[in-house]
Amino acid sequence: MHIPPYQEDDRGIVSELHARFGADAFTEQPTLTGMPVLWVARERLIEILRFLRQLPRPYSMLYDLHGMDERLRTRRQGLPPADFSVFYQLISLERNSDLMLKVALLEGDPELPSATGVWPNANWYEREIWDMFGIRFSGHPLQTRILMPPTWEGHPLRKDYPARATEFDPYSLTAAKQDLEQEALRFRPEDWGMQRRGAHEDFMFLNLGPNHPSAHGAFRIILQLDGEEIVDCVPEIGYHHRGAEKMAERQSWHSYIPYTDRIDYLGGVMNNLPYVLAVEKLAGIRVPDRVDFIRVMLAEFFRILNHLLFLGTYIQDIGAMTPVFFTFTDRQRAYRVVEAITGFRMHPAWFRIGGVAHDLPRGWDTLVREFLAWMPRRLDEYEKAALKNSILIGRTRGVASYTTRDALDWGVTGAGLRATGCDFDLRKARPYSGYQHFEFEVPLAVNGDAYDRCLVKLGEMRESLKIIEQCLRNMPEGPHKADHPLTTPPPKERTLQHIETLITHFLQVSWGPVMPANESLQMIEATKGINSYYLTSDGSTMSYRTRIRTPSFPHLQQIPSVINGSMISDLIAYLGSIDFVMADVDR
Repeated sequence: MHIPPYQEDDRGIVSELHARFGADAFTEQPTLTGMPVLWVARERLIEILRFLRQLPRPYSMLYDLHGMDERLRTRRQGLPPADFSVFYQLISLERNSDLMLKVALLEGDPELPSATGVWPNANWYEREIWDMFGIRFSGHPLQTRILMPPTWEGHPLRKDYPARATEFDPYSLTAAKQDLEQEALRFRPEDWGMQRRGAHEDFMFLNLGPNHPSAHGAFRIILQLDGEEIVDCVPEIGYHHRGAEKMAERQSWHSYIPYTDRIDYLGGVMNNLPYVLAVEKLAGIRVPDRVDFIRVMLAEFFRILNHLLFLGTYIQDIGAMTPVFFTFTDRQRAYRVVEAITGFRMHPAWFRIGGVAHDLPRGWDTLVREFLAWMPRRLDEYEKAALKNSILIGRTRGVASYTTRDALDWGVTGAGLRATGCDFDLRKARPYSGYQHFEFEVPLAVNGDAYDRCLVKLGEMRESLKIIEQCLRNMPEGPHKADHPLTTPPPKERTLQHIETLITHFLQVSWGPVMPANESLQMIEATKGINSYYLTSDGSTMSYRTRIRTPSFPHLQQIPSVINGSMISDLIAYLGSIDFVMADVDR
């Protein structure tokens, strides 16, 4: 599939929608999201979604779907009356453009028709919206909680729901309540439409989890088995939920940066990047070229760190023990560079609104050069010892394969999409943070199986090394942060000379910057797929709503459609090939 140049705020689709449904069917909202944002009536929603999915150049991916409590929002001029709203963000690869549809809902009637008949991956998103906001979806196959326990009371992302434990009554766990919680964890096949027995056999139900022997995190998957064959399965998430989106409503724009590190906890500053870029859109900040290059270099270091961990633990999942020790040794070499530059290792929280925490230290180039001299030979060894290993090939070739169409249906991005042959990498298709200045290839495969996903990851590490080498060779001179009043904090030398700058510094540190009322969104090609932050400012020192779309959430939802009919051993190989961590799923 050929990806055309990026169409920001594509007006063509707006004209097509007006021609088909009439201009009065839509209310357009000006935003900084980079796409048309159209409010539509609930009654016409599914008709419009089907139209967009069936166009000659269709919006083939439901990229994100979530909601907002609008009741306390004050800057809503020109928008339809709403107590709650639900948004649908759609991606068209054929157009290389996005579209967002919004629906207004009133508190007395918070219900929408389900979009699961248009996009299968709407299932989990609609369950999460019910869980967080109490908005119902008529026609949904199973409207149950997904992140919170089934016994939970209330909907946490509503504005009237407490944000801190100190705002609740003291917690107590009686024996009766403990029994109730334990019983709620019991899996009942009938609840999921499963039969306990077939015509000639009884099925066995097996709990895998809620843990995993690798580095993924607390995850449970219940298997319906006929012997060793998986008849059906139910992935269960939520054990790692920490309320990251709720926390954003109680933190300043600046103080929320460390929370982003803990989303994909293997991604480091890669998590900071979409957040600070989205805030910079709200603030109207353009960073110096040096900042772009520093950010790209550190982000690619964390791509390599993530992929080395993936490679070692993936091969460990298959049954080989030795490679994980080598990949962890190489990760220490990369962390040595990251620590020298940022002062931290796994969670530097080092990117800032308008720049980075401080400039590159003396000697950074020597450390980077040493790493670049070491790593390519190691990747050659991994390819020889692992990817050409007959056991790994036998366990993964042709296992858990899916097509590009399947990937788009389920919202799969990153290596999982490119392993099917789809050449869609945001760094190339929609360059951000200066990626347009770098020469690199997008590794692709064709079979979309567990082996090809690993093959693509190894190729991505080689390309990351090329990008880092170009950063080393072409690092621009200049400041490490923008000269803008909303950067945090202003340059120290200025605060000692100008009273206005000193006042700004005081307000930024004590209150945090005040962002203009608007909405912005930034997508990036993160370590595990496309990650994005969708920010809503109501003209305050804190976000009114922070939506974190992570790649691992849809990747786990896809599991049953891929693995049903396979063996248990194939599931283990498939789980390893997805490259997920539960913090990236549950938030």
